[in-house]
Parts: sequence; C-alpha cells; structure tokens
Amino acid sequence: MTNEIRLAFEHPAARASATAPDGPLDRISVRDHTVEMEIGAFQAERGTTQRICFNVVVEVRPMTGTLDDDVDRILSYDKVTEAITTELAEERLNLLETLAERIAERILWEPQAVRTFVRIEKLDRGPGALGVEIVRSVDDLTTKPASPHLDTAPHPHVVFLTNTAVRSPNLPRWLDQLEARAEPVILCVGRPEVDSPKTGHRMTQRRVDLLAMEQNAWVLAGRDDRCVVVATRTELDWAMKNGQISVWAPSKIVLDAVDGPTVGPDKPVDLAAWFAGHIEASDLLLIGEAPPSSCDVPVLIQDIARSGL
Repeated sequence: MTNEIRLAFEHPAARASATAPDGPLDRISVRDHTVEMEIGAFQAERGTTQRICFNVVVEVRPMTGTLDDDVDRILSYDKVTEAITTELAEERLNLLETLAERIAERILWEPQAVRTFVRIEKLDRGPGALGVEIVRSVDDLTTKPASPHLDTAPHPHVVFLTNTAVRSPNLPRWLDQLEARAEPVILCVGRPEVDSPKTGHRMTQRRVDLLAMEQNAWVLAGRDDRCVVVATRTELDWAMKNGQISVWAPSKIVLDAVDGPTVGPDKPVDLAAWFAGHIEASDLLLIGEAPPSSCDVPVLIQDIARSGL
C-alpha cells in the first residue's frame, strides 16, 4: 500500500514505467511546462491568469528500420507542446479534467502514440500544487463517437431585436416568418431601458450589464413560448439541430471565449456581430439599427416598416 501511495504522486514517467503493458515501448516526456492562462470555475478565476503546469508522458511504438537521425520519423515532444497550445486556444475552460482529456485525445491521434499520461496542476490556487492526472490509450479513442464533420455544422440566421421590436404586438406574426426559414434562428437583444446598477468597477460592471441583457432575453421569452433562452454552445447546437428559436443569453459564451469581443454590452449590435462571427452564422439581420463597426458575416439591414414589426 505504501508503495502504491508513493507511486500515485510520482512523475507520470514513473507511473508509466510501473504500469507498462506487455512488449517494449519507448517514452517521450515534457516536464514542468508552465503556462500563464485563464481557467477555472470559480469567480475569482475569471478575468485573471494563473500558472498552470503540464507534465506529459507519451508511450510510443519503437521505430523500425534505420532512424537516420530524421526528426520527421519520430513523435517529437513538439507535438506534445503543440497539443497543449492548440487546446488552450480553443476556448476558455472551467475544468482541468476537460483540458486533460482534450490534450490526451489530440496526442493519441498521432500514429506512433500508444498511451499517454497527462498531469495538469494549478500552482497559484493554494499552498501546494492542485491538479489532476489522467491515463488514456489508443483503445479509448475507439469507444468515442466520431467528431462531426465541420461541413455539417448549422449556420444560423442571427437577428438583433430592439426593445421596440420586443414589445411589438406584431412579434408573434414575425416569428412565424422566421420559423419558416430553412436555417435555424437565434435572436439577440440589448439591455433593457431601465438602467443597470452601477458598480464603479470595470469587470464587475461588465458582468452586471451582461446579466441585464439576459434579463431582457427572458422578457422576450415571456412574449412567445417559441423563444427559448440559451446560454451555452451545447444548448445552441441542440436548438439549431431541433428547429428551436433561441434567444442568446450572452454571459457564459462571452466570458468563456479565448478571443472574446473587444466591445461590451454598451454596444449590443457590435456584440451581436461578434457572436454571429463566433458561431459562423449565415448572416446578421438588423431591424431599424445602424450597422456594426465590423462583422465577419454578411449584415442585412431592414427598416421597421418593411419588417412588419
């Protein structure tokens, strides 16, 4: 038992050696690779970075034939650091467990990789290192569902609604028209006309103003049962595949984005434009609003009279 406890806290290289499968395997390792990043589920971990330490061991099939000192014939440790960098750039995560899973999977797609140990630790959250360690093998990949092809992802029609449009008695009839469209629909709103509380602090004010937008989203949902407030990308993906009209609650997606918007809730049209680009929308429709300063998707502008609102 003492040996098992000792081994549990050893470097992944020692863990790999002690639990080696039958047959010879080579190992490559990256030790104490430390990155400053934002991660964590607690409020104190948002809007700030912390040191995260990565220790990774990859067991690989031994090379056959002559190596010829050719770096292209091996699984380089650069592939390990690239896997870490790529996953860190994908999105802001709450859990080290999620990050470890994604790094392990990316490494195991390399042809030579057989098994990997991924240990990730937070260095600034307590008196010691707080972390997780996982072990995954190529056999684990065979039990995972295949990732959907990028071309199958829906490209929604994003519509920004003013407060006047939200209050309009013609809203249900206009939603009938949106329901008839072939592509899924996501509605965006701004802040309500009532002023938000003032905090006197930039980061906390941003959270308050985002929550004010979410309150307005719930007001829209109360106008018509077809409008469902959604906050996460998973919810949005399900809604788009199942014909649901979604109303975007922005806090989580905005705060979790690695390359988040440069504008805040005080510019709701620009925020809707960022969101449309972020989810690769087919277009952004604005009714009675000036175009955003920039947008990565086509912007359609319609006056209120033509819209029927």
